[in-house]
Amino acid sequence: MTKVASRTRDGGYGSWKVEGEDAESLFLQMGEFVLRFESEEFGDEYEERARLELRETPEQKKEAVAKLRELLKADPELDVPYEEENFLLTFLRPTHFYPESAYTRMQNFFRFKVKYPKYCSGLIPSRERNVFEQGILTVFPTRDHLGRRVLLIEAGKKWKPKQCTLDEIFKGVMVVLEAAISEPRTQVSGVQVILDMDGLSLSHVWQFTPGFAKAVVDWVQDCIPVRLKGVHIVNQPYVFNMVFAIFKPLLNAKLRNRIHFHGTDRQSLLNHVDAKCLTTAYGGGVAIPDFPGGKLCDLLSNYDSHYELRAQNGYTTKK
Repeated sequence: MTKVASRTRDGGYGSWKVEGEDAESLFLQMGEFVLRFESEEFGDEYEERARLELRETPEQKKEAVAKLRELLKADPELDVPYEEENFLLTFLRPTHFYPESAYTRMQNFFRFKVKYPKYCSGLIPSRERNVFEQGILTVFPTRDHLGRRVLLIEAGKKWKPKQCTLDEIFKGVMVVLEAAISEPRTQVSGVQVILDMDGLSLSHVWQFTPGFAKAVVDWVQDCIPVRLKGVHIVNQPYVFNMVFAIFKPLLNAKLRNRIHFHGTDRQSLLNHVDAKCLTTAYGGGVAIPDFPGGKLCDLLSNYDSHYELRAQNGYTTKK
């Protein structure tokens, strides 16, 4: 990817490409399955879903892109590649093609980067290798029956706070979802998150603070342009209630209704997440052998320049 000034037509912000290579050739082999991040536009199935769920039609898209572009041109402090349609669609799809809502979410997204530099400054995959090496984050290679990406976060047994901080886990999640929101199919269908809390102990619980909870909830509810379709808590011990008590007062009704507690009831999870995308450990049929967690980081690190380019965008003055 060529680094250019953000407000140009050929900045490549919205495309998921690597300089000198086709993104389609980059993948992670996971047993019999392959994980790759998709740059191509969606086919008929996703097009129909976008029309029904997001109001996306050629006419609506053209009108919304033009209006959002006008709003951004009128905001000299927000430096973004408004000429690039792919970039605008990243924010228009999760806001159902209402340009004012897309503009507000974009403002929130870039204000978050200014407010929380400890999470956002220099955020590129190769610099976040540690959390991936711990094996805490996994992107399942198969989408669910509705085309949604599924991210697994194992924040119990695999999480050793002396080796990996809670901030590192959050930054790793941000890196993964940055990749997901660059995929047109994920922009349409959204994301499911599974939190496996097996092995959570008091030593983990003490890592959570009200300030951390507020940052996470602000980012999820108001900033990141992603359709978060469900958060599924599995294998949670009793002490998890202490963690959730910190987050619960901050949640709006929409997000609260999308959080599901399954414990060890696999059928309960399968009622929400299709078995075809889940590993056997969660009641699904996907057999993925253990592999070094750093392999996912290796895949994402191919796109470091993409993250670096995005980091150049934002507010020119502190907001």
